[in-house]
Amino acid sequence: MGIKEELQEMKNEVKSIKTQSFAMELLKDARKTNKRIFIILIIVLCMWFATIGAFVYYINTVDYEEVVETADTGEGGNACVGDNCNNGEINYGESN
Repeated sequence: MGIKEELQEMKNEVKSIKTQSFAMELLKDARKTNKRIFIILIIVLCMWFATIGAFVYYINTVDYEEVVETADTGEGGNACVGDNCNNGEINYGESN
């Protein structure tokens, strides 16, 4: 083997090493990117489940109160409930 052939082989090896190192660099970058995306996805899912959990907790802790008021009209007049008595409303029935 001559010097030219050895020199050509060395150039080919250097070229293949550069190509392999570039490919390895791309692979490492892809792995880092995938890991970041996975972590972000996990964080977003946790936040989503926390939001749903907080909503369910809120729905279950809020109590609704039902108020029923009854009034007796007495002598056939209209009943007046709460503060709405004689505030410009016509009250049919016997007058005082």
